[in-house]
Amino acid sequence: MSIALVILVAVFVVAIGLALLARRGHDMSLEQWSVGGRGFGSIFVFLLMAGEIYTTFTFLGGSGWAYGKGAPAFYILCYGAIAYSLSYFLLPVIWRYAQPRRLVSQADFFIAKYDSRPLGVLVALVGVASLVPYLTLQLKGLGIIVSEASYGSISPTVAGWVGTITLVAYVVVSGVRGSAWTAALKDVMILAIVVVIGVYLPMHFYGGYGPMFRAIEHAKPDFLTLPRAGMSPTWFISTVLLTACGFYMWPQYFSSVYTARAEDVFRKNAVMLPLYQLVILFVFFAGFAALLVVPGLTGSDADLSLLRMSKHAFGPASVGIIGGAGLLTALVPGSVILIAAATIIAQNVYRAVVPAASDRSVANVARALVPVIALLSLTMALRGGQAIVVLLLMGYNLVTQLFPALLLSLPERPLVSSTAAFAGILAGELTVAWATITGASIATLAPSAPQFLKDLNVGIVALAMNVVVLAAVALVTRRPATVASVQDAISVS
Repeated sequence: MSIALVILVAVFVVAIGLALLARRGHDMSLEQWSVGGRGFGSIFVFLLMAGEIYTTFTFLGGSGWAYGKGAPAFYILCYGAIAYSLSYFLLPVIWRYAQPRRLVSQADFFIAKYDSRPLGVLVALVGVASLVPYLTLQLKGLGIIVSEASYGSISPTVAGWVGTITLVAYVVVSGVRGSAWTAALKDVMILAIVVVIGVYLPMHFYGGYGPMFRAIEHAKPDFLTLPRAGMSPTWFISTVLLTACGFYMWPQYFSSVYTARAEDVFRKNAVMLPLYQLVILFVFFAGFAALLVVPGLTGSDADLSLLRMSKHAFGPASVGIIGGAGLLTALVPGSVILIAAATIIAQNVYRAVVPAASDRSVANVARALVPVIALLSLTMALRGGQAIVVLLLMGYNLVTQLFPALLLSLPERPLVSSTAAFAGILAGELTVAWATITGASIATLAPSAPQFLKDLNVGIVALAMNVVVLAAVALVTRRPATVASVQDAISVS
């Protein structure tokens, strides 16, 4: 057994041990299992949210897009900083409403706010549909990392199966507490390793950042600027807007809000998390450095660039440590995604079908759903195909359709009816599904349209359809405005 594989196994065992240790002294009721008993302070909430945000998407997808796409990858830097700023105002409002009502899922919030169980079922289905490609992303990344870091001694298929089985076991046993404890180990490792490789690789192979970017510009002119068509400035701006609005619409991020013990936790995180975006810069530097050192990686293979580059620069022990950190970027968010998806189905679909179900039976159903969801995602991951960032953008197209209805629900009384919210979300999701299945876009539907319209992200087009339908139905179903509702809207804005 190589030293790289030994280190990978050691990191894996420590992570699982931490997750199992986190369960001690806690009865795993649904509330404990899914939202940690609502007792997390600033540090654990920070680690949990950062653990979900900095995933294999950051570790492999960010470097892969820097390697394969160039300048368009910088959208990843922009949307997170905007979303964190938005969270300063958004998340405390959600927490204040959710805390006294003991909400445990994202759909619970919509049900309570709009007094509509059908809307909750729709939100639940949207959440699960978006989480499956996101979990697929993590399992696909896990297979890549273990296979590359073990120098091919473990195949992506075997790595995927072993990782998924172990992930399911510790999620069922430890719930979100296990995720938070493991996130602490992951963040320490990933911060140190990403900074080291982001500094060392450009220095080692090029002599510094300036020489690296000059070499790239000489070999691939305009690689570091946005193209005029395709991933143009229009695509860039619309994608940043889409992902910033959808950032906290992911069910696992939304549910993490419920874990906090006080609302000031979110304001502290909103100040600190934008600084965490700097980590992504070093991931980009590693991807750019790989461009001329390990050329020829195309399509989804671009996601291999960081690890292939590391194997050129470091010995097996260092590669094992880098692979171990990458392994944690799959396990931590993968566990939280599984918890969120299983909780949503049990709490908002199963309970809607069986209203008399006890909390214990709902908790048991949630745990039973974990292996089912994991197996579905693993099957999709093993089929190969799309690059990691593409999978993430697919999920964003789905979850961002919840944003208008959420925003309009923040006053004490929602500004639109549940029927309008339902219709808007459904219209947006159907537009996303149709565009995804048919490959349709403004460019294919209207070839003579101005280029800036043709380059719009399809998720933004779906969001526009969402808002139009929501507004039209709201006009038909609106209630007479009251002084109180107007004052509520002004106070929130």
